[in-house]
Amino acid sequence: MMQGFKVSLLSLLIFGFADGVQAERPVSPTYVKTMVISAADENMSRQFFGRIAARETVDLSFERPGYLRWLNAQEGVRVEKGELLAHLDLGPFERALTRAELVFEQSDRDFRRAKALAQSTIGSEVRARDAETTRDVAKVTLDDTIEALEDARMTAPFSGLIAARIASPFSNVTAGQPIVRVHDLSEIRVEFDLPERVLKQIGDPSKVRFTTSLPSISDPVELSFREFRAEASDIGQSYTISLLVPPSDTTLLIPGATVTIRAELLATPKGAQVPTSAIFVDADRYTKVMEVVPQPDGKLVVSPRYVKVISETGSHLSIDGLSEGAEIVEVGGHLLTDGQPIERFTGLLFEEE
Repeated sequence: MMQGFKVSLLSLLIFGFADGVQAERPVSPTYVKTMVISAADENMSRQFFGRIAARETVDLSFERPGYLRWLNAQEGVRVEKGELLAHLDLGPFERALTRAELVFEQSDRDFRRAKALAQSTIGSEVRARDAETTRDVAKVTLDDTIEALEDARMTAPFSGLIAARIASPFSNVTAGQPIVRVHDLSEIRVEFDLPERVLKQIGDPSKVRFTTSLPSISDPVELSFREFRAEASDIGQSYTISLLVPPSDTTLLIPGATVTIRAELLATPKGAQVPTSAIFVDADRYTKVMEVVPQPDGKLVVSPRYVKVISETGSHLSIDGLSEGAEIVEVGGHLLTDGQPIERFTGLLFEEE
């Protein structure tokens, strides 16, 4: 009886000691991929495809109908301000001017005669006023014919480039019918379409630095913001931005040519960008990440940290709530628990036999 008790006690001590050793056995760390929080990039950069545009593109026309007698508008040729481009048949306008001059001279003589008679009390004052009115109407007609003769000649309103010759000579044209299309090249501009969501993101386009590359110029050319069309396009919901190209004598820029525009915005940093796999939502619907916390003995454990998630573009996530230099779990943070030991995963090693 006593011997059996000794055996049972010995077994209890042996197995109890073995269980104590097993209970104190350290938990193996979990290997995870980590990343270090760095400061957000303050420079936001985008590239767009634009086209060269003139300051203005206008269709020139006559204010009077007539027969197009002469047209000298070669497409692709530069013209100077005031240069004659076309004129109508001037005969009818010159004859109308001569007729208006004769009528005015006669009415002016009649007025002067009626005025002299009225002053000498021979003629009536009413007749003198009627003669004055007739003279004034003739003067208006004369001015109109002079203006009509000027309108029969078409001159370049500014120095520019002939874009298109629309009408043909030796044909009858109506008032307002386009004859020649001219580009105003006093300012060379670049136009491109900016999506609505990007415009909301950058705010004021005048605070953005725009650059482009031009032929025969090695360095990037800085463009100045001029204006934007405050009407969204029906397709794509975008706004047309107009930029000014600085004057240069080394390159010829033709409206319609394509260019690449680089836009840089010095933005205020708003958190650090992290992959979506680093963020998880706990049972209380709080967004968190797992931060790596070094221990005094050199080991690593993880601890959940609440963060604020920021997304301005809808495709990139940033977090706010951790200082620069903090280390977090990049993938699988939702599978870890508070205080769980980890090791940094640096890749797989293969040993050759």
